[in-house]
Amino acid sequence: MRYWLDVSASDQQIPHHRTVVSYVQRGERMTTGQQRAWDRYWHEFGHDISELPAGPLDTTGWFGRTAPLVLEIGSGMGETTAQLAAAQPDRDHLAVEVYKPGLAQLLARAENLGIDNLRLLRGDATVLLREHFSADTLSEVRVFFPDPWPKKRHHKRRLVQSGFVALVASRLRPGGVLHLATDWESYAEQMMEVCTAEPSLRNRWADFPGGWAPRPEWRPVTKFENRAHSEGREVHDLLFERV
Repeated sequence: MRYWLDVSASDQQIPHHRTVVSYVQRGERMTTGQQRAWDRYWHEFGHDISELPAGPLDTTGWFGRTAPLVLEIGSGMGETTAQLAAAQPDRDHLAVEVYKPGLAQLLARAENLGIDNLRLLRGDATVLLREHFSADTLSEVRVFFPDPWPKKRHHKRRLVQSGFVALVASRLRPGGVLHLATDWESYAEQMMEVCTAEPSLRNRWADFPGGWAPRPEWRPVTKFENRAHSEGREVHDLLFERV
C-alpha cells in the first residue's frame, strides 16, 4: 500500500502542519477466510493507528519481550512480510498498512506459519512514526515497492521525499537501517538523492556502482518484482544506515 507526506523539518520534533495521505483507498470486501482471520486475531495482533493512546507505542508490552524492532511500511497482502517475520524470529516485526483485506490476509498467513513476532497497524505510517515512536527506537524500516506515481506531475505524491526520510532517520537507532526497493528508475534516483542528502544517514554501498545495494537473497521476490522483470524494469535496493 502507498503513502506519502511532505514534511520539511529534519528535527526530531516534526511539526504537524498538514498531513496529506495519497495512498489509494480500495474496496474493503473480504473473502470468507480473510474475515475469519480478522475476527479471530485483529483484536490481539492489530491496532488502528487513529485509536492508539497518545505517546510512544508500548511494543514491549504488546510483544511480551524486548527485541530489535522492524517496521515495514505498506505490507500489501502480506506474503513478503509473513515470510520475513517467520525467517527472523529473534526480531519483532510491525507491519503498517491501510488496506483491511491485506491486513486480514496477513493475519491468515501468520496463523498458517505459526508466527508470534508480528503485529499489525492500520492507518497512516507518517502519523505512526511522528506520534508513536520515540527517537532511536527502530532497528530497521522497510519500504518495498511503494507506489511510484510515474507521471511527473504526480511525483510530489511519492512517499520517499526529504521530510519522510528525515522523520524515519530520527526514529532509527544508531546503526539502524532504512531499506528501500523500487523498480522505477526515476523513483530510485529520487530515493538515492534524498537519502544521500540526509546527514544522519550513510549509504552502506556507497562504493558500489551507483551506490545501489546488491539484491538481498533473503528478500522474497514480490509480485511487483516479477512484473518489473517481465516488463524489462531493473529493481534497485537501497540500504542506508543511521550514523
